[in-house]
Amino acid sequence: MISKFERTVAWRYLRSKKAEGFVSVIAGFSFAGIMLGVATLIIVMSVMNGFRHELFSRILGMGGHMNAYSQVGELYDYMPLSKAIKSVPGVASVTPIIEGQTLLSFHSSASGVMVRGISQADFVARDILYNGIRQGNIDDFQGFKIAIGNVLAKRLHISIGDKITLTSPKLKSTPFGTVPTQRSFKIAMIFDVEMYEYNNGFVFMPLPAAQKFFQFKDSVSAIEIFLSQPDRIDEIRHAVEIELNGRAGIYDWRDMNKSFFNALEVERNVMFLILSMIIIVAAFNIISSMIMLVKDKGHDIAIMRTMGATRGNMMRIFMLTGASIGFIGTILGAILGISFALNIETVRKIIEGLTGTVLWDEEIRFLSEIPAELDWNEVSTVVLMAFALSIIATIYPAWRAARLDPVEALRYE
Repeated sequence: MISKFERTVAWRYLRSKKAEGFVSVIAGFSFAGIMLGVATLIIVMSVMNGFRHELFSRILGMGGHMNAYSQVGELYDYMPLSKAIKSVPGVASVTPIIEGQTLLSFHSSASGVMVRGISQADFVARDILYNGIRQGNIDDFQGFKIAIGNVLAKRLHISIGDKITLTSPKLKSTPFGTVPTQRSFKIAMIFDVEMYEYNNGFVFMPLPAAQKFFQFKDSVSAIEIFLSQPDRIDEIRHAVEIELNGRAGIYDWRDMNKSFFNALEVERNVMFLILSMIIIVAAFNIISSMIMLVKDKGHDIAIMRTMGATRGNMMRIFMLTGASIGFIGTILGAILGISFALNIETVRKIIEGLTGTVLWDEEIRFLSEIPAELDWNEVSTVVLMAFALSIIATIYPAWRAARLDPVEALRYE
């Protein structure tokens, strides 16, 4: 237990005096270093978590956890296959799709896009799509009426009701020879899924229209599979493969995005290690300031020892003095980091408004807003790490204070 005497002396040493000004300056830098280190680590890790979660949820929301596909081209008999897959425990829903690249033309402008054929019911079932409708009505998503992203619409100056032309790389025979498939479509909806890649380069088309346009005769490209328990993906994938019995191949989101998410994980771990160095450097400053404080207070230590203070008292006084700097800095840093992470988008807009610069370009970073997701386990880890380093940093200076010989210290006074 720390006695009142030890707390009083430790608090006295924390207060600044002119004679101890240099020591106080170093202690202040230690305090600021730990506070900023903890805050920065929490903010950066929260943004990394948010970035990963947003990409993960949007990519899966648009493409499913697993896909069933034909190994020889088009996937026929997709309705019986869909029922077989749906019967597997853990499968929440299945969506037959047709996907293909086309050229979208409007007046004198053109852009390459990815066309995805999907039924109206499946479009409604996907929250990320249905909730992302900004213009138009889902009831119009039928026939040869399509939905495009808001970025694409803005870039090519397309509005609801406009007619665009899609050109497919698939060829068809005509009296004038073989030419690419080309057809006009009317814009029924404009969506915003808050992910630049999809808003700029994806077009959604009713499944029957996609079958006609891509010349799929009662077939689809693949069947997207959504799971109710994504953490059981290996088990469910194995069950689906058994159910299909070779009628279709299976790949999951890890096969499609493995290198991307591995890169995110590596970057996240490296950032944690690099930013932890800020806290470690601040801990070294605590060691420096405490060593200087022990040297400066040698006379005081000797007097307290002659008055009955034990080596244990000295050890605890200087450990409490140094640890208090780290503890207070860690707590304030955690409050600052958490507050910043929870309001990071507001802070971004304020800074952009004051400086006139763009801090977050959605064309480069895929997402329209800075994502931040606090992981309280990570926050606890950062705080405990800072606490531990603060305590460890005080051990050697406190040990030197406890070993100080009062006779030697008073001899030269």
